[in-house]
This record gives sequence, structure tokens and C-alpha cells, in this order.
Amino acid sequence: MRLGAILIVAAVTAVSSGAWNTIASDERRQDPQWGIAIHGGAGSIDTLRMSPVERQLRREALMRSLRAGHKILAAGGSSLDAVQAAIIVLEDDSMFNAGKGAVLNAEGKTELDAALMDGKTLNAGAVAGLHHIKNPIALARLVMDKSPHVMMIGDGAEQFAREQGVQMMPESYFRTAARWKQYLDRKKADAEKNKRAASGGAGFGTVGAVALDKSGNIAAGTSTGGISMKRFGRVGDAPIIGAGTYANATCAVSATGDGEYFIRLTIARDICARMQYQGLTVSQAADSVIFGVLGRTKGTGGVIVLDNHGNVAMPFNTTGMYRGMMDSEGTAVVLMVK
Repeated sequence: MRLGAILIVAAVTAVSSGAWNTIASDERRQDPQWGIAIHGGAGSIDTLRMSPVERQLRREALMRSLRAGHKILAAGGSSLDAVQAAIIVLEDDSMFNAGKGAVLNAEGKTELDAALMDGKTLNAGAVAGLHHIKNPIALARLVMDKSPHVMMIGDGAEQFAREQGVQMMPESYFRTAARWKQYLDRKKADAEKNKRAASGGAGFGTVGAVALDKSGNIAAGTSTGGISMKRFGRVGDAPIIGAGTYANATCAVSATGDGEYFIRLTIARDICARMQYQGLTVSQAADSVIFGVLGRTKGTGGVIVLDNHGNVAMPFNTTGMYRGMMDSEGTAVVLMVK
């Protein structure tokens, strides 16, 4: 369904049944309906096990993210700026697996990845394996705007960040009490060869945003700390253009889930290609890839997808996905489970 007009209905549905898996429409507007959609990760989300305070804090964080991006769009700003602003809010919030709240790797350190793509120009910037960058999405933007490259990683990316005056943080900034406990619990479990899930949820938590501005341009961005206890410099799908992040003149996608599957299947690009070449609607393309292509491989996760007419889809095949959207009228909805 369109960004405009649908959100009030979606909000009512959420109150009555908690169901808001996919929001899309077969209609195609000729006049773009600008707005923004975000996600805070998909996985084994059980709101019944959360305290009321935690649920409220997560909802408030998602709303702050939506408002940050929406404010830029309302003032006539670009979809790229809106996506970046929305993601920075979530990177700065320790409840999400990105930036300050990133999970820790097998050595007890953060390794941060992010990507940003402009649908109008196909310009993109990506970073991976960062240890000290407060907002990886901002560095991804600089890679796109201030370098001839698409991706920079590790020490080289951080050297480029210093040259650009990007805010650096000590590793202690990222080591929150909750993530440190999760790391210690997971380390103990691994030592005992116990495959139970780490406390606090070792699954997904990647954050992302897609936006359509008043000029009709769309953009996508994604930021993540990856997988808890990851080894060997592992990089997931978030910074891989076409896998976890993609935008062209037709659609924009940000993904969250089993990164290895999203890379092998080029999930984000596949969704846009189905719309671009087969003429599928945003919901048809997103559903066919998440429930069909990804589902057949046993991979799990979800996406937020936005087309250049303002239609949105948010399918996921997990128990939940933190997600939300805000239209040009400022009407917003935030949901966590199906």
C-alpha cells in the first residue's frame, strides 16, 4: 500500500491483531508519495518476554529514527540524507546491533559494517571491519562522496575516516554491559559445546532505512555489528551492494538476517530486478524472494522495500522484525512482531 493513506489502517490493525507483515499495494501512483521506512533487525523476537519498559524504549527509538529521517524529507532534503540520519539514531542506541549496541566477535571486540546507495545515480559507499567508528553509515557516505571507491575495510577504512575528520571512539565505547554479558555467556556456552542461544539474543539486529524524497529519488542504507562471536574477519551482507543493501531508480532495499544466504542469493538486487524486469509490484517481488527464494534455502530474515511511487513492503520469515514507516502527512506506525 502507499505510504500515504495506509498508515492509519495499519496502526489500527496492529492494535487489534498485531499483524503487519507486509504493507504494499498493486496500485502504482504516478505522483510519488514521499516518506521513509526503517528496520531494527529481524529474528527471534518475543515481546512477551520483554519488560514493558524495554518494549517502550525500543518503540521510542524506532520513532526517533523515523522522525529524524522524516524531518529531512519534509524540508525538501534528499533521500540519502534522510536514510543516513535515521540510521545514525539507531547506531547511537545500545538496544540495536549497530554502532554502540553492536555484538562482540570471538575476541570480544566490535567489527562494524555499513553501506549506503543512491537509487538515482547508483553511487554507493560501504565499509566493513571497523573497530572505532562511532557512526559507520556516515563513513560509508564519505566513501561514496569523497573517494573513487565503493568499499573500504579495516585499517584502511579507519585511516580514511581520520583523514575525513570522522568521529572515532575507543573500543570501550562499544562494549556495553549487555553485550559484554552476552559475549561471556556465549563464550561459556561454546566452551561447554552447548549450542543454546546466547542470553539477550545472539541473532540479528541489523538496522536499516529506505526513503523516497520529494524529487522522487530513492535511497537505501544498512548498518550492523554482524553476528555474535563471529571469527576470521567475517563480513555479512549489510555492506555488500546487491545483497543486504541496494537501490536503483525502481526500488530500494535494506535487509536483515542470515548474511551468508543473503550474499549467495543477492537478495536485495533480486527484489529490485523482479520489479524492474518482470514488472512485479513491491509486495510481489519482496514476498517471492523472502518466502520463496530465501525460504527454500532455509535462510531467515527480512527486508524493507520501497519503490519510486511510495509503495512499501516489509516481509520477514522470522518471529518478528523491528520496523516502522512514516508518510508525508507525518502518520507513523512502529511494529515488532507479526
